[in-house]
Amino acid sequence: QVQLVESGGKEVQAGGSLRLSCVASGYSGSDYCMGWFRQAPGKEREAVAAYSSDGTTSYVDSVKGRFTISKDNALNTLYLEMKDLKPEDTAMYYCAADPAYGRCTVWAPIFLYKLDYWGKGTLVTVSS
Repeated sequence: QVQLVESGGKEVQAGGSLRLSCVASGYSGSDYCMGWFRQAPGKEREAVAAYSSDGTTSYVDSVKGRFTISKDNALNTLYLEMKDLKPEDTAMYYCAADPAYGRCTVWAPIFLYKLDYWGKGTLVTVSS
């Protein structure tokens, strides 16, 4: 079982920056599919960025060039660096992972629908 705990969310002004963290525990390995999702009020959850077991990353178009996903294997921590934040980035951000899957992309069905382990989320509010 993998436990995921997110942190770093807060209210920021448009144009600002934030770094979200997701600490993983309960699993001895480190090379597996992980990523970030978000859910805005009244909207469906959407994928944001994926970190594949081989270290490759992928992003949805709405955040490409502004967000960066990275991972520190020594700390078992996944990060989401967010820059040039916009009010439409306001959402609860969730970390997700699954050791059953290795390579993944943000568009892959296994990433979108199959990840079994989720954190409780961290709230990002971007004010205009």
